[in-house]
Amino acid sequence: MSPEPNPIAALLWTFGLMSLFAVGGANSAIPEMHRAAVDVHHWLTDKQFADVFAISQLSPGPNVLIVTLIGYSVAGVAGALAATVAMCGPTALLAYYVSRFLDRSRGARWPAIIQAALVPLSIGLMAASGLIVAQTSDQSWIAVLITIVAAALAFATRINPLWMLLAGGLLGFAGVI
Repeated sequence: MSPEPNPIAALLWTFGLMSLFAVGGANSAIPEMHRAAVDVHHWLTDKQFADVFAISQLSPGPNVLIVTLIGYSVAGVAGALAATVAMCGPTALLAYYVSRFLDRSRGARWPAIIQAALVPLSIGLMAASGLIVAQTSDQSWIAVLITIVAAALAFATRINPLWMLLAGGLLGFAGVI
């Protein structure tokens, strides 16, 4: 639970503002989520954040589940609901109005230019997300090595990432990492 006087208001403000900068979905905001949840508000430790991230990625459903889990750890069910609505609501409204505006600009070149410019931004944000999660999770050289091998396999092969998650989980259960 949060030591803040009004954790629901803090969740609404934090994730509502963050939602407007999450280009490409919740995963692009992982570095900022980590900073807010661990460094600023002290809602979670690095280990708890890494665990919440792993659970949210392994669970079926949208990637925004991490926000729900952070909210739940801060203020229970009410916190989960507040964080999820705050992360999804402003972005949904913005997307609705932007899509209406873009519909009226179909013949113009600038929408395609803006969309093309957002691609490298999204890739960079996802790479930063991976780096943050690796830094909070990898506490030994063997863990760093396993992360590098898993990233290389994910990049170079078509192996389902769930197999790599299973292998990592088994190595953790066995005490290797």
